Amino acid sequence: MNKERQQAGAKAGGRCPICKELTAAAYRPFCSARCRDIDLSRWLRGVYAIPGAEQAPGEGAAKRDESDED
Repeated sequence: MNKERQQAGAKAGGRCPICKELTAAAYRPFCSARCRDIDLSRWLRGVYAIPGAEQAPGEGAAKRDESDED
């Protein structure tokens, strides 16, 4: 890693949440476009999901069907 990047990351005081390298101003809070894209991919695949109550099979569909009837 080059010295300018180390200094920029040290000033920002942050680490990339993906690889733990120092952050880069252009990609903050990440260190690079690669880590930014990895994070986006995780969001799109549903890796970052808020846990909720388990639903019985068909329970969610029944509620949507009832709301369509109005």
